[in-house]
Amino acid sequence: MRILVVEDESELRKAISRYMRGIGHAVDECDSCRSASAAVEVYEHDVIVLDRMLPDGDSIKLLDAWRTKGLTTPVIFLTARDSVDDRVGGLESGADDYLVKPFAMAELAARIATLSRRGNVAAKPVMNIGPLSIDRGRREVRRDGVLIPLRPKEFTLLELLVSRMGQVVSKHRIIDTCWDETRGPMSNVEEALVASLRRKLGKPNLIRTIRGSGYMLEERRESES
Repeated sequence: MRILVVEDESELRKAISRYMRGIGHAVDECDSCRSASAAVEVYEHDVIVLDRMLPDGDSIKLLDAWRTKGLTTPVIFLTARDSVDDRVGGLESGADDYLVKPFAMAELAARIATLSRRGNVAAKPVMNIGPLSIDRGRREVRRDGVLIPLRPKEFTLLELLVSRMGQVVSKHRIIDTCWDETRGPMSNVEEALVASLRRKLGKPNLIRTIRGSGYMLEERRESES
């Protein structure tokens, strides 16, 4: 998943980004309303983490402007303000969740995961595809009940393919989801990631290559492998 973190407190922003990258997500960082507005124009994000007060304005006004333009990306506010009026104001402006500082990174990650599933109505916390059971909440994959150890980016790729089951996912979309602008991938690195995931998932091969377009996850029986 690709996350936009908008937070002017440098250490907190870096800590959030480091944690999220550590569990396999791509992260774009901004420290102002202006830079955040530019980021949403350039990239498609799965969730936006938005600080309540930014140096160049109130992020409630920023969010209101985004919603007016039709942006539907789930947004979670981060704030030191914990009054009922502040929380209500944030939610009424179009935010999907509200987290008061200080907070545990694990809680923020859990809330982001919940919002990403909410943004994709078809997604379920646990999905069964052929012999696989994919638990998005625990970030675990099992084959016939046996745990398959995946690296963070491998799970992120699988999660992306699952969210678009039966649809072609372009190489560009894989790169956008698994890598951010600070960690741009080398040429054909997405092919290596797909190959690694295929190898770990085993037979039957559930990831189909669509030449010139990308990849598709589809349910296949053993006899079709």
